[in-house]
Amino acid sequence: MTITTTATATATATPATSVVPAVPTVTARTVAVGAARVHYDVHASGNTSAGHASAAPALLLVHGTGSGGAVINWGRTAPRFTSSRTVITPDLSGADRTVDDGGELTVEGLAAQVIGVVEDAGGAPVDLLGFSMGAPVAAAVAALRPDLVHRLVLVAGWAHTEGDEYLRNLFTLWERLGEHDPAGFGRSVTMTGFSRGFLNGVGREGVEALIPNMPPTPGTLRHVALDLGVDIRALLPRITAPVLVVGCTRDATVPVENSRELAAAIGGSAYAEIDAGHVVFFEKEDEFVRTVTDFLDV
Repeated sequence: MTITTTATATATATPATSVVPAVPTVTARTVAVGAARVHYDVHASGNTSAGHASAAPALLLVHGTGSGGAVINWGRTAPRFTSSRTVITPDLSGADRTVDDGGELTVEGLAAQVIGVVEDAGGAPVDLLGFSMGAPVAAAVAALRPDLVHRLVLVAGWAHTEGDEYLRNLFTLWERLGEHDPAGFGRSVTMTGFSRGFLNGVGREGVEALIPNMPPTPGTLRHVALDLGVDIRALLPRITAPVLVVGCTRDATVPVENSRELAAAIGGSAYAEIDAGHVVFFEKEDEFVRTVTDFLDV
């Protein structure tokens, strides 16, 4: 079933310098992938509206950890790209709008869902961007189905958790806070998700408004369990698409060193850094959009 709706801007914070684009038309779709009914939205406006298809590949944005899925990650940022291309935002298993059997999640399983969305949306190669948990998932898609990926952008991502004691302990802490201290979970995620300067800039009221955006729901904790098991090192040499890795210099969730290592492991990849915390598209939205667009429009 396809439902056409009008998008509303959804974000946890509004950077003062951001440009608010025209509100796009959003078409909601679902596709069956294994045991999941995967929800995804297709955003279009301006030159990408009906009858005015863009020559640029569609841009598919893969969200990070959290049952809020694409709405929380991309609700504000997706419209920034729709003037020149169609944007696709799937909700992977664990997100509220996708229904599955509740089983254990794997990078390969979520990659299969992204592949299913690309094929259901027409099967043409897409520009693929993955953020945080979405970065290893997007990298796996590019490795397993190179025919479906035109260009690849990996933002605040990492290649493996085991052997990285910072990541292993952070995700383990999230699991335990999620089980025993939900309020503490929200504060931990907020403190590591945003830079000190950003948090101080939005003030106490703004910080308190951020905390509920990623509650430790069963879906969120399924994502955290996946985060603990990430290891895509064997897949990275199979990536053939042009790649941009974006690291965030003030990232306390996935430190910038992980992005640097990821770029070094993908031969020929381009690398950029943005002076921001983990959720870079809220802190430095204009710079984020410009960095991505400059790479995709080459």
